[in-house]
Formats: sequence, C-alpha cells, structure tokens
Amino acid sequence: MPIPEDFPKGYNPLGKINHADGEHFHFRWGPGRLAEASKDENCIASFKARGEKIEPLGVSGTMVAVDWDSCVADGACIEACPVQVFQWYRTEQDIPAKQTVNATFAGTGSSEKEHRADYTDKADPIREHDCIWCMACVSVCPPQAIKVDQSNLEHHEKAAGTFVKMETGSVNPHAHH
Repeated sequence: MPIPEDFPKGYNPLGKINHADGEHFHFRWGPGRLAEASKDENCIASFKARGEKIEPLGVSGTMVAVDWDSCVADGACIEACPVQVFQWYRTEQDIPAKQTVNATFAGTGSSEKEHRADYTDKADPIREHDCIWCMACVSVCPPQAIKVDQSNLEHHEKAAGTFVKMETGSVNPHAHH
C-alpha cells in the first residue's frame, strides 16, 4: 500500500511540525492506516525493542508527503535528495512519532542514510520548503511512501488558513514560481 495516489484527499491535518526558524512548518495528516511498516521485520523488531506499538501515523508533509505508515526507514530518500529536504526525525528528538504533532524541530537531525536511530525512525520532510521537485526521493523509495506534488501547495495553504481563492485573471500572491 504505497501512499495514496490522490493524497491528501480523505486526510485532515492532525497538526504541524514546526521548523525552529519560526517561518516554516509542514502538516502531519491523518488518519493513518497500518501499511508496510506494520509488516516489516526490522520495524517490528525496533518498535518491540522500544516497547512502542506500531500504530497508524498518517502522512508527514503536503507537497513532499511521506506516508509514515508505509515508511520502513530505508533512507533511500534521504540519500537521494540533493537539497537535504529530509532528516531522520528521531536523530534530533527521540520521541514516538505520534508526539511530533505540533512539535518544533531545528532540522539538526541526520540526513545520512545509515544514521537512522533505528527502524522506528521516519524520514521527515523538515525542509519541505527547499524541495526542487526533482522527484529523486519518489523514484528510490522501496515502499513508494512518498508523493511529491507542487500543486498540493493549495492543500497546505487551505489547511494553514492562508489560501484565498482569487478572481480569474488576478495574480495569486501565494504562487511559487
């Protein structure tokens, strides 16, 4: 079960993961579902070792969306990204994934494939705003947990309460070129 083709349809924001720069943030979307991570031997063993249970987490990010239920902490995305959009979130704050909702991260976690805390760790698009839409992460992710779609900016802005439907012909001040 890769990330749904039509994400974020059917999802609602659970909260934000804030960037410590005070300007940027990305949404965590739910509800989640049990997917690849719940069947992956490495994930099962790592969650068990921590005494944490594998539960539905949802999707982190909107334009760069990582389905944390499908993510098996492979790290190919982290290695492939030329602009370091991703970090292993647990290498910055070692907390259960559920607790990342409304947390603030500085982006100081590792962006090295082999540096994951363990297989409970997730690739988080902490620098979603730096994405250059090259799709490298999408093409290398084994469980196909990532969707990169610049047009999802509209969903991010609606969720953020900043999306304004503009009159036809007027210039959208939120458009990113």
